[in-house]
Amino acid sequence: MTTPGGVSAKTTTTVAMDFGRISFPSGLVLYLFGMPGQERFWFMWDELAIGAIGAVVLADTRRVADCFASIDYFESNGTPFIIAVNCFDGALRFELDDIRIALSLGPEVPIVLCDARERDSVKQVLVSLVRYVMRSNRPRNQISMT
Repeated sequence: MTTPGGVSAKTTTTVAMDFGRISFPSGLVLYLFGMPGQERFWFMWDELAIGAIGAVVLADTRRVADCFASIDYFESNGTPFIIAVNCFDGALRFELDDIRIALSLGPEVPIVLCDARERDSVKQVLVSLVRYVMRSNRPRNQISMT
């Protein structure tokens, strides 16, 4: 079933969050928390954001307005974030500059395209986030190694 806005009618319940862990050979562990954007889950955001190095806001071009609460949250807390535009079958494609304007983002916030169903695509989103965080936090006199 599809609503007039082109979004499929939801037939399942949001459980509340997703959790993942990526362990690297060096001993570094990356913990991932997937949080729903619905207002009823906002009370959990503060607890999960403690110690976060950054965030990914997953954007659906059919519901761009749903991103504003997340963007406002991360901006107000000073948490570096990137926008990952979920490109899936049936989703409208827009120029990145048009998405930036629609979300009222400054030029420093990276916007990347992805398919959240594809492992390699999601890995590239995480790599983009880590690179952005490293650039944002690098002291001015540090030499860039890319």
